[in-house]
Amino acid sequence: MSNLTPEEIRKALHENHLLPHGAARNAQAEALASAAEVCGDRALFRNALVTLIDAYEYSSERTRMMVPFARLLQEYDRDPGTFDRGEAHSLFWRFKWVSGQIINSPEIPLTSAAGYLEDMERRYRLAGYSERAVRQSEYYLADAVGDDERAERAVAAWQAADRDEMSDCHACETNSQGAFWATKGDDAKAIEIWEPVLAGKQTCQEEPHRVLARSLLPLLRQGRSEEARAHHLRGYRLARGNESLLRSIGQHIEFCALTGNEARGLEILFDHDTHLKPLTDVKAQLDFHGGVLVLLERLATLGHGAGASVPYEGSAHSVDELYAVLHAGCLDIARRFDARNGNSRVSDRFLARLGRTPLVDVLPLGVRSSALPQATPTADPTPVPIRTPAPANPAVPDASDASARAGVDASAERARHARDRGHPGADALWSALAVRVAALPEAEVDPLLSADMVDHRAVSAARAGAPEAAELLAAARDRYRALGQAERAALAELRLAGVAAQAGADPAETRRLLATALSAAEALDPADPVRARRIARAELTTIRLEPYLRSIEATHEHDESGHDHEHEHEHEQGHGHAELAAELDSFITSYAQALPDVAAEAEEMLGRVILAQGDPERALASLAVSADRAVAAGCPWQAVEALVLRAGVLLSLGRPEEAEEAARSGLGHAAELTDPEEQGVVRLTLADALLRRRDGAEEAAEHALTASHWFDQAGLSADGGAQARLLLARAYARTERYADAAEVVQSTLPDLLEHGEQQAVFVREFLGDLLREVRDLPASAEQYLHAAELTKDWEDPRPQAGFAQAAADQLAGTELVREAVAAYERALELHRRAGGAPVAEARILRSSAWLALREEVTVDTVAAARALMDEAAGVLDAALAADPQDPELRAELAQTWHQSAQVLDRQVQAMEGADEENDEGGAQSSASAVTALGEAELTALRLEEIRLWDRAAVVYAELGHDHLEDRFQCMNNAAWTEQELGRPEAGVERITALMEELRALPEGVTQEWMLPNAERIIARLSA
Repeated sequence: MSNLTPEEIRKALHENHLLPHGAARNAQAEALASAAEVCGDRALFRNALVTLIDAYEYSSERTRMMVPFARLLQEYDRDPGTFDRGEAHSLFWRFKWVSGQIINSPEIPLTSAAGYLEDMERRYRLAGYSERAVRQSEYYLADAVGDDERAERAVAAWQAADRDEMSDCHACETNSQGAFWATKGDDAKAIEIWEPVLAGKQTCQEEPHRVLARSLLPLLRQGRSEEARAHHLRGYRLARGNESLLRSIGQHIEFCALTGNEARGLEILFDHDTHLKPLTDVKAQLDFHGGVLVLLERLATLGHGAGASVPYEGSAHSVDELYAVLHAGCLDIARRFDARNGNSRVSDRFLARLGRTPLVDVLPLGVRSSALPQATPTADPTPVPIRTPAPANPAVPDASDASARAGVDASAERARHARDRGHPGADALWSALAVRVAALPEAEVDPLLSADMVDHRAVSAARAGAPEAAELLAAARDRYRALGQAERAALAELRLAGVAAQAGADPAETRRLLATALSAAEALDPADPVRARRIARAELTTIRLEPYLRSIEATHEHDESGHDHEHEHEHEQGHGHAELAAELDSFITSYAQALPDVAAEAEEMLGRVILAQGDPERALASLAVSADRAVAAGCPWQAVEALVLRAGVLLSLGRPEEAEEAARSGLGHAAELTDPEEQGVVRLTLADALLRRRDGAEEAAEHALTASHWFDQAGLSADGGAQARLLLARAYARTERYADAAEVVQSTLPDLLEHGEQQAVFVREFLGDLLREVRDLPASAEQYLHAAELTKDWEDPRPQAGFAQAAADQLAGTELVREAVAAYERALELHRRAGGAPVAEARILRSSAWLALREEVTVDTVAAARALMDEAAGVLDAALAADPQDPELRAELAQTWHQSAQVLDRQVQAMEGADEENDEGGAQSSASAVTALGEAELTALRLEEIRLWDRAAVVYAELGHDHLEDRFQCMNNAAWTEQELGRPEAGVERITALMEELRALPEGVTQEWMLPNAERIIARLSA
């Protein structure tokens, strides 16, 4: 690059500012600085040095800025007079940056750091600047070296000094001042100071990014977990991929490690794995790698030390291997700082960070994360407690309270009691009991308990659809028979029938097993209180399975005959529903008094059958009765499914208030449920009902968040979890938490796209809307274009046209002008193919007109823009011919005239600029450029502007008060154009007449700003 001309270097420096921050930008800036020095243009060399310093500042090579800054300072000391005011300001501003890098470089002695600070203070004083920035730098130095008393004094002096043009922005100062209190352990004070940044009142290029990350652990320690969750979602979105924010990235990883979100932390680590290496900026390395080490230590504690694979310098490492590498590197850096500082401040803070323990067991974040791989137990594993709702019985006594045998007996009694009640906690009790039984010598295990354990294994296998289920059930049945436990053997017989049906056995065989089970139940001693329950269970299972068995037989008959029995099947199905409903009615009548819990189960089944018959009102009644029976029977957990189904039916009928009531009742009865899927479903249903309430979004978000966590626990992240996250995002959007909503949707987007085309289109559009709200315009346009692609084969082209137009609107707000033009052209084509969308056509044409003027105002671009505006007006005129009083069409036509006048104004401004350039001896850059015209041409254009604004204002007036602001703008523009024509009195007359009209309007119609603005306009026109 040494042979570049000065003009080529200037152009390259400008282009360098457009590159993403990182090593490539730094290397380019280094080469340009060398080229500028060779070319001999000292001003250009200074500019190149500033460009290089800035490139280093926003990368992981910050400490390299000290060399180019020293060169820049030499240039200043050689001849300060060559620095203009802007260059001098730029030099002194970067003094602060270099101060920080000297402090963060352990190889620079403290004496040198102190000397630099003294030189900075002297130069600022001579230049007339406040000491505020100097005291801030002094605080950084004192805190880094462990001089807490000096740090206190520096902070006090910093805050007392006057703000001036060398002071950091308010947001950056707030960040540092809050951090001062956080390091002192006063989390509440730190959060209070950070509040203006966290609330969005103070912002800059790197804020609130850094404060959001810094606030995570202080918020958790204050018990403000909801805010911490929100700050993580919003903050990581802002910081992601920005290598100048590696400290913040490390804090987000640490937050995940300490909140039970290790999988999420691992994903963030993978997103930034290129920085898992020695960095030029060793302080950034210490901060980033420190957060990673907290995660790795947590993963190892959970048993993933040897198993999980993590990247490091191009190859896969285990957690333990990466931990060893990063820990050694960080400890070496910390000790280098300690050696320079003469104390252990840095290593103490580093080791304290690694010693942190989780602040909460699990804090659901709402975002989808891949599950961690199966853990490998450590040599000395730390048991992780699994929390499940406990049955209403005393807890199992510890081994220290009684002998092991007595403990087993007590545990067995509780497990049997829970099993016989159908309590959902029974499985957990049996699983815990199995561990205790396994520790006993086989000879000491009671035969009945042994049979129970086989039965438990059989039921678990049957539930999982395991092939050994039938064999285990038969073994349990035989053991029970041998022990004289006929009622347990009868139940095993019934379960064998269910397993056979589940395995697709021949219907005749399943019926035989059902008959055997019923016979076994009927053969029980009539005095046995369990006999009626076993008979009822056998009858209800037969009723439940018979429709399935008939459908299997019907399918076989169809396959054998090859005849299409579709209509006959529909008739038989309707008849079957009626028959099934009658059987269930009879069953409920028989057992309602004696076995209310079994009757409740049948009542729920009846509700489903009635619903299939198309009678939702009767179904609702049955489901309500089912829930009431279950609660009355002392089995409230059994009511949950009926209540959730009832809530779903009510939602489908457009009765959200009743649905909410049913879902709340279901949640109230779900405390003892242990199935995570059931817990997720009830919460998702309640969240759905709440979101349909105007003020229900915040509570809906809470339940949807919890639902997503439960679905994840059930291994259903891609199904129920995806739907819960979509609902969570909708709730966030309703409360204007658009960044949080976008993060949630993007995390589960692949799952949501797998649930049908209609949902995929909705999700793409929804995500596009969210990204538009957070001003990520290219990403927003991408989602709209995906939605357009999904709808391209639909018979109706209007959805595709709408999405193409939405994408173009977003692209128009970026530098991607050609892409925006192409998207608008496609949208216009589709709207015209569909017909009946004159407003959309007009808006596209107007937007295209402005794009024509985006890059340069020339004769050709102005002509193109005016032609597009005229075409838009023509489209609206044609539509108004059919309906002259349509208010929307008339408003759009007025807006088209309004914007046409603005295009003319742009042309006038460009012509006047060309005129001034010619007066100064400049030349036009091309033949197509707008050239200076005579006064007559300018006057004609201005008169046309006024005519268009007047036409628009008349229509706005006719359309009423809703368009008062549009009318005011037209009148204001026309008045100033009159002034440009040398007729300011005409402008005054216009605004005066408008003011009189505004004063006559009813109170509340005129916006507060209008009259004062009108008065100021008149005063300025009259001056």
